[in-house]
This record gives sequence, C-alpha cells and structure tokens, in this order.
Amino acid sequence: MRPVVKYRLIFLAIAVVLFTLGVQLTPETLTNSSDELTLTLIAIGYFVIIPLTYWYCIIKKGGQKWWKLIIILSTSSLVARLSFPADIADYFEFVAWLRYPIVGGLLIIEAYLVFTIIRGLLKVRKVKGDPRVSAVEMYADKDEKALSIAFIVAGEPTNWYYAIPWFSRHHPTALSHIKLMSAKPWHLLFMLTGCLTSCIASYMMLVHWSELAAIIVSSIISLTLVMLVANYRIARHYSMYLIRDRLVINNAIWGFMAIDVNEIEAVEVNQIAKKVVDDELAIGRGEQTNLTIRFNTPQWYFGGLGQLVEKLTVLHIQVAEPEKVFETLVNVEHNQAA
Repeated sequence: MRPVVKYRLIFLAIAVVLFTLGVQLTPETLTNSSDELTLTLIAIGYFVIIPLTYWYCIIKKGGQKWWKLIIILSTSSLVARLSFPADIADYFEFVAWLRYPIVGGLLIIEAYLVFTIIRGLLKVRKVKGDPRVSAVEMYADKDEKALSIAFIVAGEPTNWYYAIPWFSRHHPTALSHIKLMSAKPWHLLFMLTGCLTSCIASYMMLVHWSELAAIIVSSIISLTLVMLVANYRIARHYSMYLIRDRLVINNAIWGFMAIDVNEIEAVEVNQIAKKVVDDELAIGRGEQTNLTIRFNTPQWYFGGLGQLVEKLTVLHIQVAEPEKVFETLVNVEHNQAA
C-alpha cells in the first residue's frame, strides 16, 4: 500500500471511530460532573484530535492545502450541533444557517454535473481513444498542477467513453490483461449493489432535513454507476495497450499511466515479491509481480482518479501474458530505433 493511501485510511478510521463513539456516548443532559467530563473529552476528540490527525495524515503527509482544515472543523461543528445537549448545541446554531447555502451549492453542483455529462457525451463522439491520454499528451510538459487539472477534467468523458461499448468500439486491442479484482463480474455486482444502497440510505437520512437536498445528494451518488461500469470494462478489457507511441497502464479506473515508449529503459519478465519502495509501484493481484518496466526518466502516475499524482521510475505488474508484453515492447523499441 502506498504511504499516502495508508495515511488517508488511518485518518478515515480515526475520524469514523471518534465520531461514532462521540455520538453514542454524548449525554442527553449535563446533570453531573461525570457528564461534563464525558462531553469535554468528546469535544476534544472532535475539535482537537480529528483536526490534528487530518493535518498530519492529509496535509503534511499527503501534501494537501491548509484551507481544507475548514472542511473537518465544519464537519465536527455539524456533528456537535446535532448530538450535543440542547444548551451546548445552541452554540453551534450557526451551522443551521448553512442549510440554504448548502442546498444552493448542491443545486449548482447538480447543474454542473448535467452540463459535464452533456459535454462529456459530445466530446466522446469525436475523441480518439481514452480522453486521459490526450490530456497527458497535451499537458505532459506543463507543471504538475496544470497536468492534474487536465487529467481530472478528462475524467467525466472517460467514464462515458468506457461505460458505453459503442463509444469505445474502435479502442486499441489490449497487449495483455493486468490481474485486477475490478475485472471480476462479482466485484461489479457488489459495487453496484453498494452504490444503490448508498443512494437509498442517503435519501432516507436527509429527507427529514430537506427533501430537495435528499434528492440531489442521492442523484449525485447514483451517477457513480457510470464510473463503476467503466471501471469494470477498463479492468477487464483495456488494462494495458499501446496508442500513439504510448504504453497505457490502467489500474482499473483509479490509477493511470500513459508512458512514452521512448522513455522505457528496460522490460524484464521476472517474479518479484511486492514491497513498498519510493518511486516504484506494484500493480495487480497476488503477492508477486511478473513484469518489470524501468524508465529513463520518471513517469507520471495518476492515482485516486487523478487526485494523487506522483512520478515513478520503476513499475512492477502482474499480467496474464508477460512474455507477450515483453516481445511487443521490445519490437516497438527496435522499430523506434530503426
């Protein structure tokens, strides 16, 4: 597991545990010193431990911006407003005033999503290949921020491009298939079930607060269905292929590389145990990988749908046909040299 992902999971686990325990243990009234002590400890968890954990795991280790602490503090304030005793919760009354701005923001997001869907569908009709490849080709020489933004913007048309088979009917043939859990039909079924359950649960949780917000949030979550179908089709059919002198590596839809074949230093068929090493990444199921690709210069890897961008010098992959990939890349290298 990559260090950045590990720290994100650590923060998420701590936040979920503290919020859950806090809501369950919050006294209804402050009748004695024991209740006051309990509430004080819960408040420390909400407004000290969780923000500090976020600062260390997400901002410091993950390289995120300081202003994102506002999100965590706002979340803690909202939980306190809804769960603390009435005389204390009144101090967080300002959170209630955020109701209408939040609904307004959700309406804007909904309108933007409709716009991006229409725009994405129109773009997919004309694009040749994965839109993310075009984004990397156009912005590979720019700064990391511009490249990351371009990649994220290309995400919406990418979802539609892969989710609807007709759009990707001219897609290049895969060199081989990376062994990924996302390529399993049962995994797709599980994810679709989870998505639909989340839609229903979010609606039921929010409908008593605001029916409009409940409809908007559940509809936004339902759009994940397109991405889940795209994730399955990418992992099953298009995890590794060549296009326009670039070797494309798809770690399902969550991770992506478009490697200039001229920057490939060496390709090796081997059996290597997975381990966490700086500037290296292992992709594929199992404890070992069977194909190693080394680069002349560090290559961009887009993890977390483009939210986690880093450069790699070595890539280890578990593929179905390592010898076939090796021969193809060697032939491409010879053709480039000729």
